[in-house]
Amino acid sequence: MKKFKYIFLLISAFTLSCTDNFEEINTDPNNTSAAVFNPNYLLAQSQYDYSNTGYSQLLFQSMWSQVLASTFSYYGNGDKYVASGSFDAYKGRVFEETYRAATKVYEMQNLTKDKPELSNLYNVGTIMKVLCIARITDTYGDVPYTEALKAKEGITLPKYDDQSTIYPGLLAELEKAVAALSTSKAGPTNDLMFKGDVNKWKKFGNSLMLRLAMRLVKVDAAAAKTWAEKAVAGGVFTSVDDNAKVLTDASSQSNNTTGALRVGDDYREVRWSKTFMDYLKNTKDPRISAIAEISQPGLANNSNQDLAGDNAEAIQIGLPNGYDLNGGATDISKHPQYPDASGTGTDVAKVGKYSRPRTSVFLNRSGVNFVLTYAETELLLAEAKVRGFSVGAATAADHYKNGVKAAIASLAQFNSAAGSDAAIADALSKSDAFLAANPLSTASVEASLKQINEQIWVATGTTFNFIENWNNWRRSGYPTLTPVVYPNGFSNGQIPRRVPYILNEASYNEANYRAAVAKLTGGDTFTGRVWWDK
Repeated sequence: MKKFKYIFLLISAFTLSCTDNFEEINTDPNNTSAAVFNPNYLLAQSQYDYSNTGYSQLLFQSMWSQVLASTFSYYGNGDKYVASGSFDAYKGRVFEETYRAATKVYEMQNLTKDKPELSNLYNVGTIMKVLCIARITDTYGDVPYTEALKAKEGITLPKYDDQSTIYPGLLAELEKAVAALSTSKAGPTNDLMFKGDVNKWKKFGNSLMLRLAMRLVKVDAAAAKTWAEKAVAGGVFTSVDDNAKVLTDASSQSNNTTGALRVGDDYREVRWSKTFMDYLKNTKDPRISAIAEISQPGLANNSNQDLAGDNAEAIQIGLPNGYDLNGGATDISKHPQYPDASGTGTDVAKVGKYSRPRTSVFLNRSGVNFVLTYAETELLLAEAKVRGFSVGAATAADHYKNGVKAAIASLAQFNSAAGSDAAIADALSKSDAFLAANPLSTASVEASLKQINEQIWVATGTTFNFIENWNNWRRSGYPTLTPVVYPNGFSNGQIPRRVPYILNEASYNEANYRAAVAKLTGGDTFTGRVWWDK
């Protein structure tokens, strides 16, 4: 009996001990929870997701605004406004991927809103959310905003807000967040853009405010002026060191903006467009040798992504948009300026003597994705000055010069090889002479606006920020582009002005989707215009 008593007591003690520590013993130390998860991790992923939209940019916006051109059938949906490849999926890429980026920072804010010591991270989250929602509404028009990102709160079918109400909301959110940033508190610790520098986040927030303000110049000039002046008073970018960019990593094959060109026919057949290259050559722009090269002769050399081409300025020639390699009337060999490139038949060597983006600058999966640059900021300030906004003492001509020089200098930031590239350094050394020969026109307000926005086109095109390139073309109307004429196009021979909504919205959020489509002239098409596009 004594033995049984001792055994019973031992089992009881063991059982009580296990019960007292049950949760601790049975908790997986590798699992996480809101209480222990570091919300900084979500910032980096959001920044990466936002910046890495290369495939959709290359297929659509880079071709629509005629910065790039291609004879490859997969790029036909952009270059020629015809459906090809995963067409429906690419229409929804900006919607899907950018809301995903916004969701991460929204969740980051949920984890930080009751932690005063992380207030800077919370406010950085607001700036990132504004950046994301702005891209989505600029691309599609009316989109979920006030009810977006709230699935955990029970809102799984968000209404679509009018863009005319989204913009004031975004600007107000931005103003509040920038004002609340404090240099006396810790900055983000997992920040791909500014490495936790709160002062740079303030500049970024204000520079983003300036970009959004200038979107409004044709629909609400008074609001554009008010918000542009607020942005400058708060302090915008002041050098290329402030450029907002996200560094990617070759080990994960992760750069979809420049890295996408490294895929087979994508690289062999994508070239700078004739429209773009003609513009640079007509003004003797010093960037030509820095950004363009002709591949070495022959199909094998043209296909070798690691073989540098000839970047001599005199031989560069842009590929006309709207041509193919199909042997018919739109075959590139039928173009009157076809340069008698090497190769015959439908061989891709037929495009070998057209200028491509230089391999050493652009084709690097460890390169950066540009988000917003000092160059763009200065050129927008030049426009603001021309429009009579009170945005500081510098003249429009001063801002114009700063913007052009900064756009050239930004090329050196693509990757480490670009940072030591002699052609980029040479272009920068020639920038003063270039600007002296091509000063900002004072012939008329419209002449000044034309020249400024053509340089925004060049700046955002050469930094591969193609979505913003297309956005600013729609906003400003410059440069003047001639639509491509090609059979069976999806936009009735017009350059697309918006992107149709992602397909699954018609199934999963039908009532709100249909209400939004009902407000679009001509329906959910590529030819409708968003609110600010006049």
